[in-house]
Amino acid sequence: MNAPVSKRDPAEEKAILDAIEVWVEKEVRPIAKKFDLADEYPHDLVEQMKELGLFGATISQEYGGLGLSAWTYAQIVIKVASAWMAPSGIFNSHLIMASAIERSGTEAQKRKWLPKMATGEFRGSLGLTEPNAGTDLQAIRTVARRDGDHYVVNGAKTWITNSMYGNGTLLLVKTDPQAQPRHKGMSMLIAEKTDGFKVVGKLKKVGYRSIDTCELSFEDYRVPAENLLGGEEGHGFQQTAGGLELGRINVAARGAGIAEGALRLALRYAQERETFGKPIWQHQAIQFKLAEMVTQVEASKRLIENAALKYDAGERCDLESSMAKFFASEAGVFCSQEAMRTFGGYSYSVEYEIERYYRDAMLMCIGEGANEVLKTVIAKQLVDRHRI
Repeated sequence: MNAPVSKRDPAEEKAILDAIEVWVEKEVRPIAKKFDLADEYPHDLVEQMKELGLFGATISQEYGGLGLSAWTYAQIVIKVASAWMAPSGIFNSHLIMASAIERSGTEAQKRKWLPKMATGEFRGSLGLTEPNAGTDLQAIRTVARRDGDHYVVNGAKTWITNSMYGNGTLLLVKTDPQAQPRHKGMSMLIAEKTDGFKVVGKLKKVGYRSIDTCELSFEDYRVPAENLLGGEEGHGFQQTAGGLELGRINVAARGAGIAEGALRLALRYAQERETFGKPIWQHQAIQFKLAEMVTQVEASKRLIENAALKYDAGERCDLESSMAKFFASEAGVFCSQEAMRTFGGYSYSVEYEIERYYRDAMLMCIGEGANEVLKTVIAKQLVDRHRI
């Protein structure tokens, strides 16, 4: 069941979107190239995100958040990612953690954690992936053993965004490693950084730079039993799967943002650059590229809107969110590649920002479920809904 959505006035949500657009153009776009090339974490930008309420974007107003709809949130992500994709990851993982707590947590857990998360006082992440377990989450080896009023955790996680500068993570563990089927032995813990919770190091990445994606190690790390999400063991896999719909809508929005940003750069360059005595947009080859790019951008947005509106209505949207994520992420790759071809040789210079879109785009095809896996999800859901 999706978390409840506050009924905000459409004019109020539009005002929020307008404010985000101004912020993106004034604060995000001007620093993107510098911070990306230096692989430097944007601390000041994070403080601005707190002031804008982005860390509470989808958290209900009851718990101090903005209570935005998934569709409004997706539009925010598109705007941010169209200028610089990486910062959207700072609040995405955080909000998936918050969504899981609001959807599956006890009332005491909601009251304790969500207000702090809404302000950004506590910034969280999603501790799922392990060196041997990515898409196959049931293969995780991190174990939590009950010891009185605590769980003792041992294991490792990798590719965890927000883990260096964040305050904790929603940790997927095996509370019963012998359970069959395997998913019945999985639970989630709200894990704060304390003794035994070690950030091993930041991973170097070809794209998605500046963001603290790290490896984590847990050695006899003790978590209060009251931090067991929902208060009952064995529901971790379902709690994880429930958050993937919002996560896939977010990644789809990031893909659409990359696609739109790449299109914007290509469109401007095509009007400025001349060959054979005329602007290159007048050449049919470039016209074809622009036409295909803008069509994919707009189609991506409509798929995202469809998935988000179903999520907001509390309806099942694993098919719709998977389609949106698959198509929009591929659109990001396609548009960034076509923009690179439009720029020609200059695209390989870091003086032109299009190279960053190209480096960032491929991650969207991998994150929140590889597109190859999502194709099987889409096909299976399609058959389930249209059985003969």
